[in-house]
Amino acid sequence: MKHILIIALAAGALGWAAPAQAGVIERACMQANRKAAPSLCRCIQKVANHSLNALERRKVARWFGDPHQAQEVRQSESAADVKLWERYQAFGEQAAKTCR
Repeated sequence: MKHILIIALAAGALGWAAPAQAGVIERACMQANRKAAPSLCRCIQKVANHSLNALERRKVARWFGDPHQAQEVRQSESAADVKLWERYQAFGEQAAKTCR
C-alpha cells in the first residue's frame, strides 16, 4: 500500500507550469516532483481518468501536496473512505504497470 502511494506521489515532473488542458492529477503531479518526465504525469492522468471519477480525482490530487490526507483516508473507517482507498489502490497499481 505504501509503495502505491509513493509511486503516485512521486510521479511528478520538472516543475513547469501545467498545460491548460491538463487534468487535475497531471497538474498536481507536475507540481509535486521535479525529477519525473512530463509524459509520466500525462500517463498517470490517463489512468486516473479510467480508474477514478471526477470527485475522486480532485481529492486524490490534493494528496500530492498533502500526503497526510491520504493517510487519513487510508485509516478511516467510513464506508466512503474505504471505497475511495480501494479505488485509489487499484488506480495506483494500474498506474505502476502502465506508466514507466
